[in-house]
Amino acid sequence: MDWKYLLTSFEGRINRAKFWAGVGVLFAVGIVANLIDLMLGVRIGSDQGIGILGLIVAVASIYFALAIYAKRWHDRDKSGWWSLIVLIPIIGPIWLLVECGILEGTKGPNRFGPDPLG
Repeated sequence: MDWKYLLTSFEGRINRAKFWAGVGVLFAVGIVANLIDLMLGVRIGSDQGIGILGLIVAVASIYFALAIYAKRWHDRDKSGWWSLIVLIPIIGPIWLLVECGILEGTKGPNRFGPDPLG
């Protein structure tokens, strides 16, 4: 798997397996960063605040997640701007999860490129 393409490019299409692999890696890196912050005892704000490393990883993960989401929306033959649906409370994150993580992409080539499974 080309991780550079997966995490940095907003072009092309990816299938559900690559989507979940990318999301899983971002989730795991976030957990590790927060565990390191917990072990070092470095926190921003109160005792329950986020750590410095966790904050850096969280901010960087926004870019990487948007790149993954955009390619997955492209596989569904929709614009990557559909990622903004996550900003709608309650319904938005559920919609993103269903569209990007559960539903199949369009079969065959579409306006965003060839079928990632074909």
